[in-house]
Amino acid sequence: MIKKLIFVYNADSGLFNTVSDIAHKIFSPSTYACQLCAVTHSAFSMREEWKTFLQSIDIELEFLHRDEWKRQYPDLDYELPAVFYSNDSVDLLINSEAINQCQSMQDLKTLIKNNLSN
Repeated sequence: MIKKLIFVYNADSGLFNTVSDIAHKIFSPSTYACQLCAVTHSAFSMREEWKTFLQSIDIELEFLHRDEWKRQYPDLDYELPAVFYSNDSVDLLINSEAINQCQSMQDLKTLIKNNLSN
């Protein structure tokens, strides 16, 4: 049984990085490096549909930026964005290639549901 899902964005934390990400999403969305963020967030906040979906998952959730992930899990080296699960250890649930293929929030929600049911 999965105890926790860890969503890791391919973006760093902090005010400067947040402002840079907002500008990048607005002015050049096709080159934005984090598809997880691109489909789940508008330029300024998390999309309501995504919040509702997350509330429907009966698992603890954690959200980390790339720099936070590296500090917290320095021995785990994966391409980001990614989704991990935690039981007694942290393991990859959805890799960056699969996330980057998602063109919509519905694609991402389906990907998550399918991986959780396996």
